Amino acid sequence: MASAADSELRHRLLPESEHDDGSEQGTSLADLPYSGKVFMARKKKPDPTYVRVLEVLAIAATIVFALYCYYYFDNVHFHITRGYAHLGYATAQHQVGQRYLNGAGVEKHAGKAMEWFRKAADQGHPHAAYNLAVGHLKGYETDLQPGESHRLIHHAAAKGVQEAHEILNTLCTRGHCV
Repeated sequence: MASAADSELRHRLLPESEHDDGSEQGTSLADLPYSGKVFMARKKKPDPTYVRVLEVLAIAATIVFALYCYYYFDNVHFHITRGYAHLGYATAQHQVGQRYLNGAGVEKHAGKAMEWFRKAADQGHPHAAYNLAVGHLKGYETDLQPGESHRLIHHAAAKGVQEAHEILNTLCTRGHCV
């Protein structure tokens, strides 16, 4: 059985000069495991100066950005949220509208707030629908058609916005319920 296994093994042929390693015991390199070329670990070359400079600049930029984010959080948060709003996320659009309406991290601008509330309300965001309808009722410039603010308040109330329920109850007690 051992002879069958030996016949299946492939042996590497070495020239005669490599068979003897000069030892007195008479073992050859072919008899040792891993007897081929053995590569020794090479000494690592130091990084070039420009690589070290780039590493230091990257660390410094990271520290400066972290400090900026810490001290100007509202500004950073607004710009990141606005990026998501431009991508079409309804919650981000509503948050950008809230920030424009309240002036958090940006100058107050009711017109832009109503535009962002409109974009979020068109996607079915209930709080944005409520804010858009209330803004229209308060006199902010919006592009709502007659009766659309009532529909938006109904939508917000159906989705669980408590303030919308209160407005509907107030309107219904005055006789303006549809």
